[in-house]
Amino acid sequence: MSKPKILVARAIFLDIIDQLRTKFDVEVNEYDDIWTQDELILHLQGKQGALITSSEKIDAKLLKACPELRAVCTLAVGYNNIDVAACTAQGVLVTNAPNVLTETTADLGFALMMATARRIGESERFLREGLWRQWDIGFFAGQDIHGATLGILGMGRIGQAIAKRGSHGFGMPVIYHNRSRLALEIEQQLNARYVSKEELLQQSDHLIITVPYSPEVHHFIGQPELAMMKPTATLTNIARGGIIDEVALVEALRTHQIAAAGLDVFEGEPHIDPDLLSVPNIVLTPHIGSASLKTRHAMANLAAQNLLAILDPNSTPQPLTALNVEVLGIKRN
Repeated sequence: MSKPKILVARAIFLDIIDQLRTKFDVEVNEYDDIWTQDELILHLQGKQGALITSSEKIDAKLLKACPELRAVCTLAVGYNNIDVAACTAQGVLVTNAPNVLTETTADLGFALMMATARRIGESERFLREGLWRQWDIGFFAGQDIHGATLGILGMGRIGQAIAKRGSHGFGMPVIYHNRSRLALEIEQQLNARYVSKEELLQQSDHLIITVPYSPEVHHFIGQPELAMMKPTATLTNIARGGIIDEVALVEALRTHQIAAAGLDVFEGEPHIDPDLLSVPNIVLTPHIGSASLKTRHAMANLAAQNLLAILDPNSTPQPLTALNVEVLGIKRN
């Protein structure tokens, strides 16, 4: 009996590839090229499964051109590059990789917020350029973190992990806004208080965005929202690009409507709006929220386990982290 055929769309850990080869006929993008949509379709011909990242777009056009595809497993937690509804209509199971990157991404989010508040990027550039001559009372004075009000937009796993760091580690009052309010016992554990979007913007000293991307939150933070924030406030985004209107953010930073911003994600990444590079009071990182070796390996392994669960006849019939269990005939609660 021939093995199911799968595509690994980006280069990943060799031990994961070896594990997959015990059960599948595997094609790997060994050169780690960023394929065009047509190239991706070409490589998916005859494949029953795909292990992808955020780089690959799975849409109705691709699904129509790849009729044998049964499983799309991303090693990312975000999946706005996948048309889940179209996959469901074609009977293609989709999985993502939640949980395994929660703590690592929260670490990065908190670090980025701290670097933004304490002007670490600005001061390092100043030092590297040989401009340090003397000290004065306002020398790179930023904003305190301990005791400041931490605002969180999106209180899922990562938002809650950030709340723990702020509340328990830095004595920060935590406020949050979410699509739905958390259970009282969780709020108490986090020392977090639910507020409206307007209150979140007005009261936060440091606002961190962790809300999942969807069309409903596109440019959720724009000029009107930035105008509500304190002039001493910072804004950090570790969720997805497009949630913040970057044009409005640049203007807010240039006019000191807010103090500073930290971005790990960008609209249209890896292409960056040049205006973001022209303002000094911003810290920029290239989407490295989950970037520890241990976590990245766990992400790839979870995607591989999902593929095994879906396509290996000797494995459990239900994938570990399915986004559209309807394809299995299992109704959501």
